[in-house]
Amino acid sequence: MHRPWQDTSLPAETRAGELLSLMTLEEKLAQLVAIWPGSETDGDEDGGVAPMQDEVNALPPDLQALLTVGLGQLTRPFGTNPVEPAEKARALADDQRRIAAANRFAIPALAHEECLTGFAAWQATIFPTPLAWGASFDPDLVEHAARLIGDSMRSVGIHQGLSPVLDVVRDPRWGRTEESIGEDPYLVATIATGYVRGLEAAGIVSTLKHFAGHAGSRGARNHAPVSIGPRELAEIVLPPFEMALREGGARSVMAAYNDLDGMPATGDAGLLTELLRDRWGFTGTLVSDYFAISFLELTHRVAGSPAEAAAQALAAGVDVELPAQRCYGDPLLKAVQSGDAPEELVDRAVLRVLTQKAELGLLDADWSPEPPALADGDGIDLDPPAMREVARRLAEESVVLLANGNGALPLAPTARIAVAGPLADDVAPLMGCYTFPRHVGVKHADLPVGVEMATPLAALRDELPDAEITLVTEPAQAAGADVCVLFAADRSGLFGRGTSGEGCDATDLDLPDGQGELLEELLATGTPVVLVLLTGRPYALGRYADRLAAAVQAFFPGEEGGGAVAGVLSGRINPSGRLPVGVPRLPGAQPAPYLAPPLGQKGDASNIDPTPLYPFGHGLSYTAFSWEAAGSDATALETDGETTIRLTVTNTGDRAGTEVVQLYLHDPVARIARPVNRLIGYARVDLEAGASAEVRFAFHADLAAYPLDRDRRLVEPGALELRLGASVGDIRHTLPVTLTGAERIIGYDRRMRCSATVDPRQHPSPYGK
Repeated sequence: MHRPWQDTSLPAETRAGELLSLMTLEEKLAQLVAIWPGSETDGDEDGGVAPMQDEVNALPPDLQALLTVGLGQLTRPFGTNPVEPAEKARALADDQRRIAAANRFAIPALAHEECLTGFAAWQATIFPTPLAWGASFDPDLVEHAARLIGDSMRSVGIHQGLSPVLDVVRDPRWGRTEESIGEDPYLVATIATGYVRGLEAAGIVSTLKHFAGHAGSRGARNHAPVSIGPRELAEIVLPPFEMALREGGARSVMAAYNDLDGMPATGDAGLLTELLRDRWGFTGTLVSDYFAISFLELTHRVAGSPAEAAAQALAAGVDVELPAQRCYGDPLLKAVQSGDAPEELVDRAVLRVLTQKAELGLLDADWSPEPPALADGDGIDLDPPAMREVARRLAEESVVLLANGNGALPLAPTARIAVAGPLADDVAPLMGCYTFPRHVGVKHADLPVGVEMATPLAALRDELPDAEITLVTEPAQAAGADVCVLFAADRSGLFGRGTSGEGCDATDLDLPDGQGELLEELLATGTPVVLVLLTGRPYALGRYADRLAAAVQAFFPGEEGGGAVAGVLSGRINPSGRLPVGVPRLPGAQPAPYLAPPLGQKGDASNIDPTPLYPFGHGLSYTAFSWEAAGSDATALETDGETTIRLTVTNTGDRAGTEVVQLYLHDPVARIARPVNRLIGYARVDLEAGASAEVRFAFHADLAAYPLDRDRRLVEPGALELRLGASVGDIRHTLPVTLTGAERIIGYDRRMRCSATVDPRQHPSPYGK
């Protein structure tokens, strides 16, 4: 006979409440902590994946005593050390069996992993980095990729994925730019929501991070203070989280490291409880970023001890301490026993954790630790052809052709090609810092990458077998070639061990590792130079642009990225990527996102011109498109009304291609300073040569709202302009629309999405939902 908390006919929260009522305080607290076996660095400062890792990440001295009262989470069982997938799946099943057997309720742990560029496990598919997702402008494909990633994680016993990152890029010198989707909140929101849907459809708990403001740090420094106003928070930072929760159904949120105007996010009840839960209605689990509760004591200095840090975080609304217990263990126990922390707050957090475990089937009487992937006994393939195919498609769609002024691309199939660049014959520039080889594999010098990958040089040779391709080590060696392809690349890493990645912030946006000087020397040879950037952020190209034969941008495109880039260079692939972040002209001035009011644009009051060299949304094609018959079904609508925007796009070239139509809003006069242009919709339009399609956008007046403060948005009557563009710097059609009627104050139930349809649908989404 099942006990009440095992009764699957009851709601998950009811089952969790029944179990909670039977628990001792020690058993409750055990559900709020994790352990991270195998993460010790033995004092090697280059071996950690987080600051102060050894100081705050010690396993409990008596692990078996801990397990007798239960365990909330297991941290990164696959993503900490290289182990064959089948071996690790069996080991995880054994660990779960041991954990469940040790506590009196037989509750297993919830196992979480990173999945920012695919399942962060050895031998798992390496997908493009999130900045490449943004460059694809294809949320359906991103959703399909996430579903496959989630399926692979679930098959080996993982329950929660720490992804996606919803931080909106504010300054690309920030090392974690590669982990972000772009500089526009609408693009970030729609792409991230697709990723969340995919993970959640696979049964994986998606964790939104980093809540909130992490990317807005002063000087683009990691773990640095953030000073932004409530309107910037409401308009730029928060909308991606809102959409991913409302439309994506994310069941977890991760509190950020930063402080907001002096208040650390991990201890901010106004952010984590009043806003996230009371106003937005979030009911899932809120987890700490790794060691962030300890950082309330150790770096923010707003707590004097682990117990004080625990009490602050718990009161703010943080349910689970990750990645290991330091504050929510014995310190919090003593704080509750002494009356310094209310036990009802412990109960609040434990109820959420147990509810999620019930939803995942971990409280069911027939729960088994054996993961599905072990059932057939044929081994485990975490990089199957279906996943490689989607990784390939995403890589191909994300490559951006920045410039092709003299038609240097596509490369001639029999050309004499000099290839240059310190990482041209290395797979490192294809992988972001949260891929297993760059995150963990660098600690294991002799470890194979684990998946099949072609270096940029090898991929180009495979792509152009009749070309004469030579890797040059000295610029002068390029002098006799028809063209020189320079692969200028980042090395992703952690905490200063790379040129891009977490803790690898940049002082300026010049090409890293002396590659700007190399480019100058190659240009001086007189050989036409095609610059290919394999990077985690945009770099300033203004000093070179007018001397380049062509330029291509790929943001860490993953295991299939070499072939994707080579395919664009050869012309086999018609590029369709668009910039999710603008490319600046100069490296030294602090860059600004495109979402600036008139005062933030070029003007007479400053000698610095912030206009980007290549703006947000920019990207070229090997074919041409005409945009005609732009119009709106209504030129006037009420402040709660809706209209349809129409545009006919025709492929006027001689080959198939994809146009990305972008819809921007311009508000000429408002109560507060507004961005000159703001993205509110977009559509990928796939067209055969000579074909046409009508693109329609459903514009609702809610999309014209702007924040008066963090919680209230105003829709006011007046004139607007809806601008259709190929980028924010290439507006093709402007449609005036007037809002009439009364002012409206709208909140969190507002319309957030401008849905787009393409008719006829040349290629209906093959991915499903």
